[in-house]
Amino acid sequence: MNGYEGEGNGHDGEGRAVRDFWERLGLPGLIDVHTHFMPERVLAKVWDYFDSAGPLTGVQWPIAYRHEEEQRLALLREFGVLAFTSMVYPHKAGMAQWLNGWAADFAHRTDDCLHTATFFPEPGVEAYVRDAVDAGARIFKSHVQVGGYDPNDPALVPVWGLLAEAGIPVVVHCGSGPAPGKHTGPEPIGRLLARHPRLRLVVAHMGMPEYVDFLDLAERYGEVRLDTTLAFTDFCEELSPFPRAQLPRLADLGDRILLGSDFPNTPHAYVHQLHALERLGLGDEWLRAVCHGNAARLFGLPGAAV
Repeated sequence: MNGYEGEGNGHDGEGRAVRDFWERLGLPGLIDVHTHFMPERVLAKVWDYFDSAGPLTGVQWPIAYRHEEEQRLALLREFGVLAFTSMVYPHKAGMAQWLNGWAADFAHRTDDCLHTATFFPEPGVEAYVRDAVDAGARIFKSHVQVGGYDPNDPALVPVWGLLAEAGIPVVVHCGSGPAPGKHTGPEPIGRLLARHPRLRLVVAHMGMPEYVDFLDLAERYGEVRLDTTLAFTDFCEELSPFPRAQLPRLADLGDRILLGSDFPNTPHAYVHQLHALERLGLGDEWLRAVCHGNAARLFGLPGAAV
Protein backbone atom coordinates (compact mmCIF):
# COMPACT_ATOMS: atom_id res chain seq x y z
CA MET A 1 0.00 0.00 0.00
CA ASN A 2 2.79 2.46 0.71
CA GLY A 3 5.38 1.93 -1.96
CA TYR A 4 4.33 0.35 -5.25
CA GLU A 5 7.91 -0.80 -5.71
CA GLY A 6 9.04 -0.87 -9.31
CA GLU A 7 6.87 2.10 -10.33
CA GLY A 8 9.38 4.81 -9.51
CA ASN A 9 8.15 5.83 -6.07
CA GLY A 10 11.58 7.33 -5.43
CA HIS A 11 11.29 9.28 -8.73
CA ASP A 12 14.52 7.82 -10.17
CA GLY A 13 13.69 6.76 -13.68
CA GLU A 14 10.03 7.65 -13.29
CA GLY A 15 10.21 10.42 -15.86
CA ARG A 16 11.38 7.92 -18.45
CA ALA A 17 8.58 5.50 -17.48
CA VAL A 18 5.92 8.21 -17.87
CA ARG A 19 7.33 9.36 -21.19
CA ASP A 20 7.47 5.78 -22.44
CA PHE A 21 3.75 5.51 -21.71
CA TRP A 22 2.62 8.48 -23.80
CA GLU A 23 5.25 8.08 -26.50
CA ARG A 24 4.02 4.54 -27.12
CA LEU A 25 0.52 5.99 -27.65
CA GLY A 26 1.86 8.50 -30.17
CA LEU A 27 0.93 11.48 -27.98
CA PRO A 28 2.85 14.76 -27.67
CA GLY A 29 2.50 14.55 -23.88
CA LEU A 30 -0.15 14.48 -21.17
CA ILE A 31 -2.77 16.96 -19.97
CA ASP A 32 -3.61 16.61 -16.27
CA VAL A 33 -6.73 18.49 -15.13
CA HIS A 34 -6.38 17.69 -11.42
CA THR A 35 -3.09 18.83 -9.91
CA HIS A 36 -2.64 20.98 -6.83
CA PHE A 37 -0.49 24.09 -6.55
CA MET A 38 -1.44 26.52 -3.80
CA PRO A 39 0.11 28.92 -1.29
CA GLU A 40 2.80 27.10 0.67
CA ARG A 41 1.16 27.50 4.06
CA VAL A 42 -2.13 26.21 2.68
CA LEU A 43 -0.44 23.24 1.04
CA ALA A 44 1.35 22.48 4.31
CA LYS A 45 -2.03 22.28 6.05
CA VAL A 46 -3.35 19.97 3.33
CA TRP A 47 -0.35 17.70 3.84
CA ASP A 48 -0.93 17.77 7.60
CA TYR A 49 -4.49 16.62 6.91
CA PHE A 50 -3.30 13.69 4.81
CA ASP A 51 -0.66 12.82 7.40
CA SER A 52 -3.44 12.39 9.95
CA ALA A 53 -5.98 10.85 7.54
CA GLY A 54 -5.58 7.31 8.87
CA PRO A 55 -8.52 7.67 11.27
CA LEU A 56 -10.64 9.01 8.38
CA THR A 57 -9.82 6.48 5.67
CA GLY A 58 -8.49 3.62 7.76
CA VAL A 59 -5.21 3.63 5.83
CA GLN A 60 -2.02 5.63 5.72
CA TRP A 61 -1.83 8.27 2.98
CA PRO A 62 1.83 8.99 2.17
CA ILE A 63 2.49 12.09 0.04
CA ALA A 64 4.60 10.91 -2.89
CA TYR A 65 5.80 14.36 -4.01
CA ARG A 66 6.43 16.37 -0.85
CA HIS A 67 8.80 18.82 -2.52
CA GLU A 68 9.29 22.52 -2.96
CA GLU A 69 7.21 24.16 -5.69
CA GLU A 70 9.98 24.43 -8.26
CA GLN A 71 10.88 20.77 -7.90
CA ARG A 72 7.23 19.77 -8.30
CA LEU A 73 6.97 21.85 -11.47
CA ALA A 74 10.19 20.32 -12.79
CA LEU A 75 8.84 16.83 -12.17
CA LEU A 76 5.62 17.46 -14.12
CA ARG A 77 7.63 18.83 -17.01
CA GLU A 78 10.01 15.87 -16.86
CA PHE A 79 6.96 13.60 -17.06
CA GLY A 80 5.86 15.44 -20.20
CA VAL A 81 2.74 17.02 -18.71
CA LEU A 82 2.00 19.77 -21.21
CA ALA A 83 -0.77 21.47 -19.23
CA PHE A 84 -1.98 21.15 -15.66
CA THR A 85 -4.02 23.00 -13.05
CA SER A 86 -3.51 24.68 -9.70
CA MET A 87 -6.57 23.26 -7.92
CA VAL A 88 -7.20 25.61 -4.98
CA TYR A 89 -10.24 25.44 -2.72
CA PRO A 90 -11.44 27.19 0.44
CA HIS A 91 -12.71 25.43 3.54
CA LYS A 92 -14.41 28.53 4.90
CA ALA A 93 -15.68 31.97 3.92
CA GLY A 94 -13.15 34.70 3.24
CA MET A 95 -10.53 32.48 1.56
CA ALA A 96 -11.62 32.10 -2.05
CA GLN A 97 -10.87 35.57 -3.35
CA TRP A 98 -7.39 35.49 -1.81
CA LEU A 99 -6.75 32.03 -3.29
CA ASN A 100 -7.88 33.32 -6.68
CA GLY A 101 -5.37 36.13 -6.48
CA TRP A 102 -2.58 33.68 -5.72
CA ALA A 103 -3.68 31.31 -8.49
CA ALA A 104 -3.84 34.14 -11.05
CA ASP A 105 -0.27 35.13 -10.19
CA PHE A 106 0.85 31.48 -10.35
CA ALA A 107 -0.69 31.07 -13.81
CA HIS A 108 0.93 34.32 -14.96
CA ARG A 109 4.38 33.03 -14.01
CA THR A 110 3.71 29.42 -15.06
CA ASP A 111 2.88 29.25 -18.76
CA ASP A 112 1.88 25.57 -18.74
CA CYS A 113 -0.65 25.99 -15.92
CA LEU A 114 -4.30 26.41 -16.84
CA HIS A 115 -5.42 29.48 -14.88
CA THR A 116 -7.52 28.04 -12.04
CA ALA A 117 -9.98 29.71 -9.67
CA THR A 118 -12.45 28.74 -6.96
CA PHE A 119 -15.43 30.01 -4.94
CA PHE A 120 -17.43 29.61 -1.75
CA PRO A 121 -21.07 30.47 -0.97
CA GLU A 122 -20.61 33.87 0.65
CA PRO A 123 -21.46 37.53 0.08
CA GLY A 124 -19.65 38.90 -2.97
CA VAL A 125 -19.05 35.50 -4.58
CA GLU A 126 -20.62 36.44 -7.91
CA ALA A 127 -18.44 39.54 -8.20
CA TYR A 128 -15.13 37.81 -7.52
CA VAL A 129 -16.00 34.87 -9.77
CA ARG A 130 -16.81 37.33 -12.55
CA ASP A 131 -13.49 39.07 -11.87
CA ALA A 132 -11.69 35.73 -12.17
CA VAL A 133 -13.45 34.97 -15.46
CA ASP A 134 -12.58 38.41 -16.79
CA ALA A 135 -8.97 37.84 -15.73
CA GLY A 136 -8.79 34.71 -17.87
CA ALA A 137 -9.63 31.82 -15.52
CA ARG A 138 -9.98 28.66 -17.62
CA ILE A 139 -11.10 26.18 -14.97
CA PHE A 140 -12.66 26.36 -11.49
CA LYS A 141 -12.54 24.03 -8.52
CA SER A 142 -15.49 23.36 -6.21
CA HIS A 143 -14.83 21.14 -3.20
CA VAL A 144 -18.22 20.28 -1.76
CA GLN A 145 -16.74 17.87 0.77
CA VAL A 146 -14.04 20.11 2.26
CA GLY A 147 -16.13 23.28 1.96
CA GLY A 148 -19.12 21.57 3.54
CA TYR A 149 -21.60 23.49 1.40
CA ASP A 150 -24.59 22.60 -0.72
CA PRO A 151 -23.79 23.27 -4.40
CA ASN A 152 -27.38 24.52 -4.63
CA ASP A 153 -26.82 27.22 -2.01
CA PRO A 154 -28.72 30.35 -3.14
CA ALA A 155 -25.51 32.38 -3.09
CA LEU A 156 -24.11 30.16 -5.85
CA VAL A 157 -27.10 30.30 -8.20
CA PRO A 158 -25.71 33.25 -10.21
CA VAL A 159 -22.21 31.73 -10.13
CA TRP A 160 -23.29 28.49 -11.76
CA GLY A 161 -25.27 30.45 -14.34
CA LEU A 162 -22.28 32.63 -15.13
CA LEU A 163 -19.94 29.64 -15.52
CA ALA A 164 -22.46 27.72 -17.63
CA GLU A 165 -22.87 30.70 -19.94
CA ALA A 166 -19.10 31.19 -20.19
CA GLY A 167 -18.56 27.47 -20.86
CA ILE A 168 -15.81 27.28 -18.23
CA PRO A 169 -15.28 23.80 -16.75
CA VAL A 170 -15.64 23.27 -12.99
CA VAL A 171 -13.89 20.34 -11.36
CA VAL A 172 -16.17 19.41 -8.48
CA HIS A 173 -15.34 17.01 -5.65
CA CYS A 174 -18.86 15.85 -4.95
CA GLY A 175 -18.50 12.11 -4.39
CA SER A 176 -18.55 10.77 -0.86
CA GLY A 177 -14.96 9.50 -0.86
CA PRO A 178 -12.76 9.28 1.09
CA ALA A 179 -15.45 10.13 3.66
CA PRO A 180 -19.00 11.39 3.15
CA GLY A 181 -19.92 15.01 3.77
CA LYS A 182 -23.24 16.62 4.51
CA HIS A 183 -23.74 17.58 0.85
CA THR A 184 -21.76 14.95 -1.04
CA GLY A 185 -23.27 12.34 -3.33
CA PRO A 186 -25.15 12.47 -6.63
CA GLU A 187 -28.44 13.98 -5.43
CA PRO A 188 -27.27 17.60 -4.91
CA ILE A 189 -25.38 17.54 -8.22
CA GLY A 190 -28.41 16.09 -9.97
CA ARG A 191 -30.52 19.00 -8.77
CA LEU A 192 -27.84 21.46 -9.87
CA LEU A 193 -27.66 19.99 -13.36
CA ALA A 194 -31.42 19.97 -13.71
CA ARG A 195 -31.26 23.77 -13.40
CA HIS A 196 -28.05 24.22 -15.41
CA PRO A 197 -27.94 21.37 -17.95
CA ARG A 198 -25.19 23.05 -20.01
CA LEU A 199 -22.84 23.37 -17.04
CA ARG A 200 -19.44 21.88 -17.82
CA LEU A 201 -18.97 19.91 -14.62
CA VAL A 202 -15.95 17.63 -14.29
CA VAL A 203 -16.73 15.15 -11.52
CA ALA A 204 -13.51 14.54 -9.61
CA HIS A 205 -12.32 11.03 -8.79
CA MET A 206 -14.95 9.53 -11.12
CA GLY A 207 -17.47 10.35 -8.38
CA MET A 208 -15.92 7.79 -6.04
CA PRO A 209 -17.53 5.77 -4.47
CA GLU A 210 -20.85 6.58 -6.22
CA TYR A 211 -19.39 5.68 -9.61
CA VAL A 212 -22.61 4.34 -11.10
CA ASP A 213 -24.71 7.36 -10.12
CA PHE A 214 -22.25 9.81 -11.64
CA LEU A 215 -21.97 7.75 -14.81
CA ASP A 216 -25.77 8.07 -14.97
CA LEU A 217 -25.48 11.86 -14.77
CA ALA A 218 -22.77 11.93 -17.45
CA GLU A 219 -25.01 9.92 -19.76
CA ARG A 220 -27.93 12.25 -19.07
CA TYR A 221 -26.04 15.55 -19.47
CA GLY A 222 -23.75 15.94 -22.45
CA GLU A 223 -21.43 18.50 -20.84
CA VAL A 224 -20.69 16.42 -17.74
CA ARG A 225 -17.23 14.89 -17.63
CA LEU A 226 -15.34 12.80 -15.09
CA ASP A 227 -11.69 12.87 -14.11
CA THR A 228 -9.67 9.79 -13.30
CA THR A 229 -7.98 11.17 -10.20
CA LEU A 230 -6.90 8.22 -7.99
CA ALA A 231 -9.59 6.01 -9.52
CA PHE A 232 -8.56 2.50 -10.60
CA THR A 233 -5.26 2.68 -8.66
CA ASP A 234 -4.25 -0.04 -6.21
CA PHE A 235 -4.79 2.40 -3.34
CA CYS A 236 -8.39 3.21 -4.20
CA GLU A 237 -9.31 -0.20 -5.55
CA GLU A 238 -8.82 -1.48 -1.99
CA LEU A 239 -10.99 1.30 -0.57
CA SER A 240 -13.62 1.86 -3.29
CA PRO A 241 -13.25 -0.54 -6.20
CA PHE A 242 -14.69 0.51 -9.52
CA PRO A 243 -17.38 -2.01 -10.53
CA ARG A 244 -16.00 -3.89 -13.52
CA ALA A 245 -19.50 -4.40 -14.92
CA GLN A 246 -19.46 -0.64 -15.66
CA LEU A 247 -16.43 -0.75 -17.96
CA PRO A 248 -18.54 -0.76 -21.15
CA ARG A 249 -20.16 2.50 -20.03
CA LEU A 250 -16.72 3.91 -19.31
CA ALA A 251 -15.68 2.99 -22.83
CA ASP A 252 -18.78 4.62 -24.31
CA LEU A 253 -18.03 7.84 -22.40
CA GLY A 254 -14.44 7.84 -23.62
CA ASP A 255 -14.76 11.33 -25.09
CA ARG A 256 -15.65 12.78 -21.68
CA ILE A 257 -13.12 11.17 -19.35
CA LEU A 258 -10.14 13.36 -18.43
CA LEU A 259 -6.80 12.46 -16.90
CA GLY A 260 -6.41 13.63 -13.31
CA SER A 261 -3.76 12.58 -10.82
CA ASP A 262 -3.98 14.62 -7.57
CA PHE A 263 -0.27 15.41 -7.93
CA PRO A 264 1.57 16.07 -5.62
CA ASN A 265 -0.75 14.50 -3.05
CA THR A 266 -0.79 11.00 -4.51
CA PRO A 267 -0.02 8.04 -2.23
CA HIS A 268 1.80 6.40 -5.16
CA ALA A 269 4.04 7.22 -8.10
CA TYR A 270 2.56 9.31 -10.91
CA VAL A 271 3.12 6.55 -13.45
CA HIS A 272 0.93 4.19 -11.42
CA GLN A 273 -2.17 6.24 -12.32
CA LEU A 274 -1.32 5.77 -16.00
CA HIS A 275 -0.73 2.05 -15.63
CA ALA A 276 -4.01 1.76 -13.72
CA LEU A 277 -5.83 3.27 -16.71
CA GLU A 278 -4.01 1.02 -19.15
CA ARG A 279 -4.88 -2.16 -17.29
CA LEU A 280 -8.60 -1.40 -17.67
CA GLY A 281 -8.14 -2.85 -21.14
CA LEU A 282 -10.17 -0.18 -22.96
CA GLY A 283 -7.61 0.25 -25.73
CA ASP A 284 -5.11 2.77 -27.00
CA GLU A 285 -7.67 5.04 -28.65
CA TRP A 286 -9.46 5.42 -25.32
CA LEU A 287 -6.16 6.13 -23.55
CA ARG A 288 -5.16 8.74 -26.12
CA ALA A 289 -8.45 10.55 -25.65
CA VAL A 290 -8.34 10.40 -21.86
CA CYS A 291 -4.70 11.36 -21.44
CA HIS A 292 -4.61 14.17 -23.98
CA GLY A 293 -7.26 14.57 -26.67
CA ASN A 294 -10.35 15.24 -24.56
CA ALA A 295 -8.70 17.97 -22.48
CA ALA A 296 -7.00 19.46 -25.53
CA ARG A 297 -10.40 19.90 -27.16
CA LEU A 298 -12.03 21.19 -23.99
CA PHE A 299 -9.41 23.89 -23.48
CA GLY A 300 -8.54 24.56 -27.12
CA LEU A 301 -4.94 23.44 -26.67
CA PRO A 302 -2.52 22.51 -29.45
CA GLY A 303 -2.95 18.99 -30.77
CA ALA A 304 -6.66 18.93 -30.04
CA ALA A 305 -7.24 16.61 -32.97
CA VAL A 306 -5.00 13.89 -31.51
